[in-house]
Amino acid sequence: MTRPNASDPQSSKQGAEAAVLWGPHTERTRQLFPLGGARGEMRMPLEVVYAIALIKKAAARVWARRGVFSPAKGEAIAAAADEILAGRHDDQFPLPVWQTGSGTHTHINVNEVIARRAEEILAARGVDERVHPYDDVNRGQSSNDVFPSAMHIAARTLAEERLFPALEEFLSVLWEKACAYRLTVKLGRTHLMDAVPLTFGQEISGWAALVEADLRRIREAAAELEELALGGTAVGTGLNAPEGFAEEVVEELARLTGFPLRRAENPFAALSGQNALARFHAVLRVLAADLFKIAGDVRLLASGPRGGLGEIRLPANEAGSSIMPGKVNPTQAEMLQMVAVQVMGYDAAVGFAAALGQLEFTTFRPLVAYNVLTSIKLLGDAVRSFTEFALRGLEADERAMREHLSRSLMLVTALSPRIGYERAAEVARLAQREGITLREAAARLGVLTPEEFDRLVRPEDMVGTFLVREAHFCGDGEAQG
Repeated sequence: MTRPNASDPQSSKQGAEAAVLWGPHTERTRQLFPLGGARGEMRMPLEVVYAIALIKKAAARVWARRGVFSPAKGEAIAAAADEILAGRHDDQFPLPVWQTGSGTHTHINVNEVIARRAEEILAARGVDERVHPYDDVNRGQSSNDVFPSAMHIAARTLAEERLFPALEEFLSVLWEKACAYRLTVKLGRTHLMDAVPLTFGQEISGWAALVEADLRRIREAAAELEELALGGTAVGTGLNAPEGFAEEVVEELARLTGFPLRRAENPFAALSGQNALARFHAVLRVLAADLFKIAGDVRLLASGPRGGLGEIRLPANEAGSSIMPGKVNPTQAEMLQMVAVQVMGYDAAVGFAAALGQLEFTTFRPLVAYNVLTSIKLLGDAVRSFTEFALRGLEADERAMREHLSRSLMLVTALSPRIGYERAAEVARLAQREGITLREAAARLGVLTPEEFDRLVRPEDMVGTFLVREAHFCGDGEAQG
């Protein structure tokens, strides 16, 4: 689906510079629902408007092929829809998200704008033919099947264009870092307490595997959005939509979008529920949780640099404090965590809204559309920013990693098979109490000679057999560390 260029001056015309194309229904709605839409803060997302326009274009082509519309009328409606898709009339859709729960007001807004522009196009071509917003632009359709279909198309398109590329680049950089540090041994931590060693590459590979699984789940959920409610019209029976019409429109939409779109198997379910979008947003919530965890790990590992862990260095992109010179804060990680929290909040609203369907139709659709599309945008933009301004320049402080590892009491775990859990615990307790090394404590207790300790406690032999190379091809280059 064609998306407008935000810098296109035609997409930003306002006020007197652009003729008002909407009709009386839109104007009444604009007056009755003054909830920020007039100022643009909470307008219906343009992605939904574009998706509705795309449906109108597909329907007009079908009606023209069937001989119901004259070729001129069909072409004019399609041309008007194309202008909307090019972003030329963005200011003609002033209605807020907070309107009727079916999205009918925005749907009619699009019908009115297309009808007006189609008549102007016909007149410019010397054709004297009327275009009616209901009888023509909306022929064979209802808000109840068009709006949910537009929501699916909008979410599917936005995920493909904005979220998937950002996650793929994020994963590429994660695996690059995992490979680079696959031999860099560091101290592991559980419960925020010292644990046994692992490599930094292994730690990063865990982040990457979480996001890979999330991306797979999101793609699977996105495929469910390719099922459309079109053809159900008002309550699912297809009243006023002739045999085969919906199938032809969906085929046309599939050609226009490039997605394998299909009609819903059960139109009554498609109109009365929102489970596909609820499931899709639920997997966005899982992604948000994993991103929160990864960003939190980055913040902890970068903490300090002298009073915290200080095991990684982040790019010093901007001043971190208005009073403390030279301070560097993990701002990108904090941004990513805030976005994750917001998405989790949106998911609570989406889940609640999806539960509120009644009888043959579910309302709350504009709320779901706004939250789902906003979450896609936020996650895509946040991941792209974090990748570019934090992850790509992330470096291990291997000196700090070695220092923390050398002072860890949990290296004593390697002694358990030889001297037993209880004696190993005695060694650790003595080392902690006296402020001496494990090596010295083992010798003082007489359980191991220093030479025996050195043979048994080798951090590089304690990181297990899992290699990052097994999870991801790292090439033949030498690892750092």
